[in-house]
Amino acid sequence: MKQSKPSMHLSKQVVIGVQFLFVAFGATVLVPLLVGIDPSIALFSAGVGTLIFHLITKGKVPVFLGSSFAFIAPIVEATKLFGLAGTLSGLIAVGIVYIGMSALIKAQGLRFIERLFPSVVVGPVIMVIGLSLASVGVDMAKTDWIIAVVSLLTAIIVVIYTKGLIKLIPIFLGIVAGYSLSLILGKVDFTPIQEAAWFSLPPFVMPEWSWKAIVYMIPVAIAPLIEHVGDMYAIGAVADKNYVKDPGLHRTMLGDGIATSFAALIGSVPNTTYSEVTGAISLTKITDPKILRISAITAICFSLIGKVSGLLKSIPQAVLGGIMLLLFGMIASVGIRTLVESKADITKTRNQVIISIILTVGIGGAVIDFGNFSLAGIGLASLVGVVLNLVLPDTSKPVHMDDEH
Repeated sequence: MKQSKPSMHLSKQVVIGVQFLFVAFGATVLVPLLVGIDPSIALFSAGVGTLIFHLITKGKVPVFLGSSFAFIAPIVEATKLFGLAGTLSGLIAVGIVYIGMSALIKAQGLRFIERLFPSVVVGPVIMVIGLSLASVGVDMAKTDWIIAVVSLLTAIIVVIYTKGLIKLIPIFLGIVAGYSLSLILGKVDFTPIQEAAWFSLPPFVMPEWSWKAIVYMIPVAIAPLIEHVGDMYAIGAVADKNYVKDPGLHRTMLGDGIATSFAALIGSVPNTTYSEVTGAISLTKITDPKILRISAITAICFSLIGKVSGLLKSIPQAVLGGIMLLLFGMIASVGIRTLVESKADITKTRNQVIISIILTVGIGGAVIDFGNFSLAGIGLASLVGVVLNLVLPDTSKPVHMDDEH
């Protein structure tokens, strides 16, 4: 039942808007730190991307955009293969996939996506995303296991034993705890902070055209695309509004797509709807889109303070490694939960085949070459899963059923 709420005073809106940024802060800056991109450009693109999203969705949806963890592994691998500038062209293509899906949803409806990406495809793809970087997390953590374990345990304690907004910032608090211990042990290099100017523009990077990177990155859009659908339902349930109908899922997905392509054009990580902010909205019941626009403006302001970027760059590898040990395992568990909650029948040989091949192809490092092109990792696993699902048709339930909402 809809309730009319009195308008909130602007000063209170600003305070809550800044608070929301800190809920999203850990995820927003962790992705660029792990893939080797300056965190200031990620804050800038997240802020601008969020404003773009609100413009496209007529200012109706309370969303703050950031980079999904699903992109970490493919960006790391693609950067090794094609360089950062080439990888950016692949990320532009990911945004274009979102835009194309937006058009298909407007023309065909949501069932089109549900048929193409059932849980037996999406679940194992999400598991591959989480597990494919497990060794990277361990390598970073073992640079100092004591610091890594403190970071990890702090995040675990926050996730399991705390309540309220604190529960939503385990990454942020884990990094704070690990960084504090690093300071005590003298393990922090202050050079990035000292060299950073107080005020500076983020370091923009121009993309370079790379067909290989585009082919590599496009299939990666599947998991965050499905996450977007779920988030729209979840936020709509809290606000008691049907955002899938108004302003329409085609508009929200278009907003994600244009924001992602914009981010890649200036050298940043993709900007999509993601679960941390959805969780914060569900907990606080604050659904005024204006507050999220304040968060976006705050992020842009932070991106112009060079010392903030310098501070983030000074975080020791062991701190990030400890967080990654939890993070990537949690992503894999989300994949398992996707299979369980959708009641996918994994006793069926057909479904076992699809799940098994996605996991072995994705984690095993399979590569398929097409002349000058190659497809590998999560992208290849996703494509194989979609193709197998189409050639081995089934009536298993999709990831998100609208009759539940």
